Amino acid sequence: MSTTSINAYTTTEPPPPQILIPSLSNDIALSILARIPRSHHPLLSLVSKPFRSLLSSPLFYTTRSLLNTSQHFLYLSLRIPTATSLHWFTLYQNPTKNSLIPLPPTPSPLVGSAFVAVGPKIYVIGGSIGDIPSSHVWALDCRSNTWEAVPGMRISREFAAAGVVDGRIYVIGGCVVDTWVKSRNWAEVFDPKTGKWDSVDSGKDGLLREKWMHGSAVVNERIYVMADRNGVVYEPKTKKWETVGSELDLGWRGRACVVNGILYCYDYVGNIRGFDVGNGVWKDLRGWKRSCLGFYVVPRWRM
Repeated sequence: MSTTSINAYTTTEPPPPQILIPSLSNDIALSILARIPRSHHPLLSLVSKPFRSLLSSPLFYTTRSLLNTSQHFLYLSLRIPTATSLHWFTLYQNPTKNSLIPLPPTPSPLVGSAFVAVGPKIYVIGGSIGDIPSSHVWALDCRSNTWEAVPGMRISREFAAAGVVDGRIYVIGGCVVDTWVKSRNWAEVFDPKTGKWDSVDSGKDGLLREKWMHGSAVVNERIYVMADRNGVVYEPKTKKWETVGSELDLGWRGRACVVNGILYCYDYVGNIRGFDVGNGVWKDLRGWKRSCLGFYVVPRWRM
């Protein structure tokens, strides 16, 4: 038998696993390292190459979750006038001081993107490049703070609305309904598990399908979206659309966040108000200072 034939049947043994901590099994070492607060991870990554690999692995964050040692982290995106892409930061908190740690900017210079967080990733959806709407989608993996390309949408969008229900991303508006394709795909849904986009039927009679979306929020698994002239509500479970009630429509402007089923946003004079969707009433938020005017709601992920 020739040397070539022998090599063809020779199997290469996998390399031995890297030792994390000498004299300890990797399972015990993983259990120890997973309990260290994330604010110390940048310093921890300097110890060794095996440490750096572990800190960016899905296994590490799965272990932290199982040990109930994961933490909430705030991510902030800023548009700087001298830069073409969004700049990203994460807030590291410790007993002595808080620090904003810079992250890699968004790979594409997108303007007017929609943002959602699903699992360990923050998705940047659509937007425009040079005033031309884009179908591009990017995801920031918060475990390694690296960007990855995501399958693009069926149509291009800018200033669309987005929300997450049952782990799936729903994108609404951001395009002018002037063709059959745009009419069919005015709303789309993305499944991160399969990596596929599907159209969402929005052809209900009388539904005003706007392009420009000013705000969106998910309350009780229903997606609320505000546009120029009116807002809409979509319930994925029943696949039904309806218009937003006049009380919410008149009081909701701009970005919002939802806490315990209450939708919070700024009103016309700069006060923070909360809308009780169940009772259909607005309530003022008391005990806060106006020093935070001008800031946006940003995604938060638990790691």
